Amino acid sequence: MSPRSASVNEELRRRSKERLLQAAVELVGERGFEATTLGDIADRAGSARGLVSYYFPGKRQLVQSAVHRLMHRTLEEALEREPRTEDGRERMARAIDAILGLARDRPVLMRQHMAGLLQAEGFVPCPEQRRLAELLRDTVARHGSGDLDSDYPMLRALLMGAVYAALVPGVPMPVPVLRAELFKRYRLDWELGLPPEAKGAGGRNDRDLSRFFATGDAPECGPRGQSK
Repeated sequence: MSPRSASVNEELRRRSKERLLQAAVELVGERGFEATTLGDIADRAGSARGLVSYYFPGKRQLVQSAVHRLMHRTLEEALEREPRTEDGRERMARAIDAILGLARDRPVLMRQHMAGLLQAEGFVPCPEQRRLAELLRDTVARHGSGDLDSDYPMLRALLMGAVYAALVPGVPMPVPVLRAELFKRYRLDWELGLPPEAKGAGGRNDRDLSRFFATGDAPECGPRGQSK
């Protein structure tokens, strides 16, 4: 058997990492952070335990990266869905609805994520978070911001605050109420985005997250180790 090419090895590594990210959001969403071990994540992903440590320094970093992946892909999906639009007000509405939708549809996962941000190690920058930040900054810019360096952090803070308020055990605020306040601040009509009362509001709310993670079949090796 010919040795695998460097490109095939790189693809295999990428898919292994994707499977770990998907396994992390699935398990934490089902069991919570403390009840999920790195061994559990490796088993769900079909990976060796040592591979988790190779890609991530610890469980907190892995879970934050996984949730940020889910957030940025959810946001991207909402912004680019048909009919596509460049209208800044509609894109802001879609962004707000996408993030609030995660709080409503995946409360355990998002509650654990918010709690993790308050731990000693706090916010852990990663490539997934940077992609999320880029999408939100672009949304603010298209909405007409004259000061991105101030307006982007404010949008981020308002969204985090809304998610927190929606998830506080015992006294959660209804998502439509939070949505109304955010829409009022950004002068958005209620009908923009995906209103809560609209059919299919909140996205797919399904268990299959594979569309957010490239975890398809591994590439095959052809002659001379080249992928087919």
